[in-house]
This record gives sequence, C-alpha cells and structure tokens, in this order.
Amino acid sequence: MNSEAISRTPPLASKLPEVGTTIFTVMSSLAAQHGAVNLGQGFPDFECASHLVDAVCDAMKAGHNQYPPMTGVPALRQAVSDKIATHYGRRYDPADEITITAGATQAIITAVLAVVHPGDEVIVLEPCYDSYVPSIELAGGTVVRVPLTPGSFRPDFDRIAAALSPRTRAIIINSPHNPSATIWSRQDMLRLQDILAPTDVLVISDEVYEHMVFDGRDHESAARFDGLANRSFIVSSFGKTFHVTGWKVGYVAAPAALTAEFRKVHQFNVFTVNTPMQHGLASYMANPGPWQQLAGFYQRKRDLFREGLARTRLRMLPSDGTYFQCVDISAVSDLPEADFCQWLTREIGVAAIPLSAFYGDGFDQRVVRFCFAKQDQTLQEALTRLARL
Repeated sequence: MNSEAISRTPPLASKLPEVGTTIFTVMSSLAAQHGAVNLGQGFPDFECASHLVDAVCDAMKAGHNQYPPMTGVPALRQAVSDKIATHYGRRYDPADEITITAGATQAIITAVLAVVHPGDEVIVLEPCYDSYVPSIELAGGTVVRVPLTPGSFRPDFDRIAAALSPRTRAIIINSPHNPSATIWSRQDMLRLQDILAPTDVLVISDEVYEHMVFDGRDHESAARFDGLANRSFIVSSFGKTFHVTGWKVGYVAAPAALTAEFRKVHQFNVFTVNTPMQHGLASYMANPGPWQQLAGFYQRKRDLFREGLARTRLRMLPSDGTYFQCVDISAVSDLPEADFCQWLTREIGVAAIPLSAFYGDGFDQRVVRFCFAKQDQTLQEALTRLARL
C-alpha cells in the first residue's frame, strides 16, 4: 500500500453540514481589517467591577482551585435561588433545582440533549440566537421554525399553536430577545401558558438579558408563572449580568425531575464549572446592587446611542431590553442586509450584524443590529462615523 493511502484522513459525514463560520466571526474579522468600530458582536468593551475580580482572586488564594461539586458551588446555587425568589417570587431548591453551567450556550445544548430524542420536534421562534438550531440537530431533533411577526417581532400565538403536534417535545423562547431587543409581556407569557397547558411540551426559556429591561418595565420570567415554571428550563448568564462574558458561567433553574435529567447530560459534556469564579460570584452576589442597577446603566447607553442615531437616516426600532438596537436601513441603501453590513464596515467604519443571519432561510427585511454595550467614547466614535449616513 502506498504511503499516501496510509496517511490519508478518513472522510466523514458532517453532523452539521449547513454550519460554517458564524456571521459574528466574519464581521469581527472585517471590522479588524478595516479599523471599524465593532458594534456587531455582543460583548462589552469595558471592565467588570474590580471587587468581583478581587473576589475571584481571594477564592484562588483560599485554595478553591480543584473540582467543585458537579452541580455547582453550594453558595452560588443558594445565591441564585435567593435572587430568583426575590425577583420572581418562586423558590427553587438549590440542591435539586439549580445547576451552574459553563455559560448559557452550554446550558441550552445540555437541556436540549437531555430531553430531545431523535424525531422529536422543537419549535424555535425566528429570528433566533444561532446556537438553538445546531443544538436541536445534534440531538437528532427536528427544527420547527415559527417566525415572530416581521417588524414588531411579537410572538404570533396562532402560528405557535398551529405548529404544535404530537411530536413536539419543546419550544425555545427568548426574552429579552436577541436580536430584536423586544420583550415579552405578562399577557404573552399567560397566552403561552394557556396554549401549552393541555400538552406535555417543555420550555427552554433563554433569559440571559433578564436584568436589562428598560423604561421601568419588568422582566416576565417563566419562573413567575406556575404553568410555565413547572415545565421550564430557565437559563441565565453571569457573563451578561456582570460584564464577564469570557468567564462563561451561567445557570439553569428547573423542577427537580427536569434537573435530574439535565444533570445526567451536564456531568458528561462539561462535568463542572470553573471553581474560583463560582466562589467569587457567590461572594459578589451578597450585594444585589450590581444587577438592580444594570437596567439603568444600559438604558443610559441606549439613550445616548439613540440620540445619535436620530441624526442619521437609519430608522430606529424600539429597544425595550438587551443591549442591542435594531435599525431599518431602507432610507439609506438598497443593498441586502448582509451586503449593507459589509459596506458599512468598509466605507463608514462601523460593524453591524444583519438580522437575516438569525433566520434559517436568510429572510431579509432591511434591518441590522448594533450592540451598545460599549464605552461611551466607543459609541460616540461610532455615531460620528454613522452621521455620514
């Protein structure tokens, strides 16, 4: 046998044949190449609180450097339980109903793998975060795409109800919503609860932006509603809340029976999560101020950014939550969203993300997304450049 045959890499059939380089990687690379202000990828360009870093360092110095419990450091699970009870009025047992995860993305895929069997259907509401569909496909599930109402991005409950079938295993919801920056109302949650009541459909509720709801409105967590909480995996993120996205620490709250299945998968796809950071977060959470002040912190940035956008021909859509602002580009360009974002990065020097990237079929409605989780000077520089539009 010749050496070429011996040394060849065997071919394989991809489990994710439609997945390539993400739009976030593409646009961030283009932004770096052209020296553009990167308002595409959703992460802060400012530091977290110094005493949070100190708390992690103190945990390291105290010897918290080996494996923690698989389910998470008890003090952090207790802190999460207390926070949910305070904000949403539901008490989750920290021993049996809260699990610390390696970020929200791991929490979502673990929940999907725990409950979705080959052939099961899972409803996703588009536009949606890009990890949902691959997670379902890796579990062997069938993705059922239901669009949010174009323009308003409100849930269309008639279409959701029509999408339910005997094979529906779960629905993934997300509020505050990435990418549209809309939030679900109490009436929305009650309507979903009513639709699901006669079914055994589970809910994966992505609530990573829970503390970024503006204009005095409340976040309507699935935890507030008994009929949803009893069938839901509720996912959140310390990275989003405390400006430490690179730490990749999140959590899942779910009833004990669901948590037991979740943990069966969790122990084999990540086992456990960074020990000193868990201890540091538990210590930091003794003071509720950081997340209680988060909405005001980001609302000020939103308002600063919107004031500047008002001087351009971009038409702003509402931004009720998250740290994103969507704009309609129709008055500025005839280009498709993706092409416009590339042009904006090259010629204007500001990177954005096309909303079409969040749809399976690339639906283009002339809307792009900016991230305003940036230092004020970063936003001002971006606005100076966008003023050319």
